Amino acid sequence: MEETQLNLFDFPKMEITNKIRLIELFGGIGSQAMALRDIGADFETYRLVEFDKYAVQSYNAIHGTHFTTTDIRDVHGPDLGICDRDKYTYIMTYSFPCTDLSVAGKMKGMSKKDWKSGQSTRSGLLWEVERILNELSDDELPQVLLMENVPQVHAEQNAEDFESWLAFLRGRGYHNFYKDLNARDFGIPQNRDRCFCISYLSKDFVEYDFPEAIPLTTVMRDYLEPHVDEKYYINTDKAKALVEELIDTGVLESDKTRQDKTACRC
Repeated sequence: MEETQLNLFDFPKMEITNKIRLIELFGGIGSQAMALRDIGADFETYRLVEFDKYAVQSYNAIHGTHFTTTDIRDVHGPDLGICDRDKYTYIMTYSFPCTDLSVAGKMKGMSKKDWKSGQSTRSGLLWEVERILNELSDDELPQVLLMENVPQVHAEQNAEDFESWLAFLRGRGYHNFYKDLNARDFGIPQNRDRCFCISYLSKDFVEYDFPEAIPLTTVMRDYLEPHVDEKYYINTDKAKALVEELIDTGVLESDKTRQDKTACRC
């Protein structure tokens, strides 16, 4: 029988065998929970931290949960309820706002210095995650961290802060693997480029291989209905009624209100 020679650089692969307890920071409607559900993972939605009340309502409706609206700035390490790590694998996702990173946004960055001075951008909420992790002992840390964000998270403007973040994670015992992946390379007819970062808690060196691209076999047309009922279109009368309703409920300002505000400023 041929013997397999052990290579000095052959490290064990990351592997999850216990039931997963999912902790979602900036969880939105639970896309990450949906992904685990769709691949048939053995998991439970354990904690949700989400500021948008409508997103929380949607999350609960989708996942059959009863979470409440939570500001991450009010969350502390013990609130995550991490225990029995010998029985469960805790995956904590922290896909923080890309608002100030994206080229479609204001690109104010995620400066740690601004966060420390109380002048943090929305993307700077990343450092609240650092604070929460620092409030946990080594025996309470989630075994796996998962981040998804725009590629600008590690672009030149944000490179120093991103490296500072990775260095912090390394200091807490995590091995980090990140890569930009595009949805079009994984069966989705959309040009959506995102950075994914996997951090695995281990005293030993580990490896992680990102999935290989697969051929795209569909186009957007394949997902569209050939005929759409007229009720889903907004004609002029419906549009006018909708605008009036939004003004009445205070969502939009009327032309008169805007004119009065302008006159006051003058």
